[in-house]
Amino acid sequence: MLRRWVIALAIVYVVALALIAFWPVPVDRNIDGPLLHLINWLHQHGAPSWFRYSTVEFGANIVLFIPVGVFIVVLAGARRWWWAILVGFAASCTIELCQLLFLSSRFATLNDVIANTSGAVVGALLGLVLLILAEIAQPPTRMADV
Repeated sequence: MLRRWVIALAIVYVVALALIAFWPVPVDRNIDGPLLHLINWLHQHGAPSWFRYSTVEFGANIVLFIPVGVFIVVLAGARRWWWAILVGFAASCTIELCQLLFLSSRFATLNDVIANTSGAVVGALLGLVLLILAEIAQPPTRMADV
């Protein structure tokens, strides 16, 4: 039963990811102005100079791909944790290639591939932690008396 819920959540996530990735215009188009104002305000109040819009975008891409790693590890199992990294990398490369070829208003970048794959790695690690915690939480099984 739990596996069905995980699969359902994974499907919802993949649909949302596809909408974000293949939307014809950048999805941050309406928030880039307010976000830049916030970043400038943070700089005026002591934020380091390396903290820029590109930093926020890179971090957002990491967060966006964390579920990839979690879902793959939880569904495929701990032994196949590395599938999460491969799937994250392949999905990111596919997204960036499609943006390059078919979406003239979008920008395909190597930084996005790096951030997305990093998110899948973080997600794989979180997935492993979840599996370990689930194993610990299970009550011990008793062997039948012989």
